[in-house]
Amino acid sequence: MSTIDAHREAGYNTGMKQAFIKWIMNTIAIMLAVKFVPGIVYSGEWWGILIVGVLFGLVNTFLRPFVRLFTFPLLILTLGLFTFVINAMMLSITSWLSDQFQLGFHVAGFKPAFWGALVISIASLILGCLMPQEEERKQLSR
Repeated sequence: MSTIDAHREAGYNTGMKQAFIKWIMNTIAIMLAVKFVPGIVYSGEWWGILIVGVLFGLVNTFLRPFVRLFTFPLLILTLGLFTFVINAMMLSITSWLSDQFQLGFHVAGFKPAFWGALVISIASLILGCLMPQEEERKQLSR
């Protein structure tokens, strides 16, 4: 195998590991929101929350950039605080998709979505800080 192929392979593996870790972090954060925020419930099978984590990641990956683009003036006007409203919208969309796929995840309105998005953001921040950074991962793999 050539050096270029080895580097591509290593990059692919790193990307897949990062996606998997992000998925697990999203799922844990959603579970914490279900636990601590009244109005956010999960009543499905154990594997369904894993799919909800995937849906949440997909919504954040594909829809959130467009919403942020179209609400850019509000983001500037509120000095970024409108981001919390956008995060609540993404959680509500995830809830709607979960209802469509009958996964058992439900957010009952804007207020629980807002507080749930805040819990998910804080949990993701803390979990992200616990994960080794890129430079640390390179040193650990040597």
